[in-house]
Amino acid sequence: MIARARMLAVLAIITGGAVAIISSTQTWLEVTLSAGATAALAVPGASALTLLAPFSLAALALGLALTVVGRVLRYVFGVLAAAIGGTLVVGAWGVATTHPLDAVASAVTEATGLSGPDAVASLVQTIDGTAWPWLTVVAGALVAVGGVLTLATAHTWRGAGRRYRTDADRTATAASSPRPHDASRDHAIDSWDDLSHGDDPTAR
Repeated sequence: MIARARMLAVLAIITGGAVAIISSTQTWLEVTLSAGATAALAVPGASALTLLAPFSLAALALGLALTVVGRVLRYVFGVLAAAIGGTLVVGAWGVATTHPLDAVASAVTEATGLSGPDAVASLVQTIDGTAWPWLTVVAGALVAVGGVLTLATAHTWRGAGRRYRTDADRTATAASSPRPHDASRDHAIDSWDDLSHGDDPTAR
């Protein structure tokens, strides 16, 4: 049960972080411009939600680090994972439900060369969303759940360092333990010494 709780927490954080990283490269919003553009402008997740890529990488790193850190850092990383996951959920939810102009402003500016809220607003005709913001909501929720599960069960996890120390101590103890005395070997050596001095050990 303990190993299962740890595995679930780590997998939730790593899976959520990985999905969010993939999502940052996918199209979140499609913008139709009123300036005579023939194709919709694709806005990737990293542009629609600027904190997506760094927070996703942080979540992935936290999940991997949880497999080796001690108890205190487990709690610290659990809090960070919960906070990162919650932030991703809120941010992705906002983009998915409202399609804010701010989320497409940088992409529109890069495509047209015009900047400023008023200029961007005058160019944008429609903004359509894809499924990726919603998938990121799920990914953020996984990271947050993994963080909460870490906080709830971290005190029961067996530390990797403790296991390695136990194995090392066992090896050191075995190496330092005196070997059992081999009486037959000593007798054979004594008999050979007697023969080398001209004595017959069988005559005793």
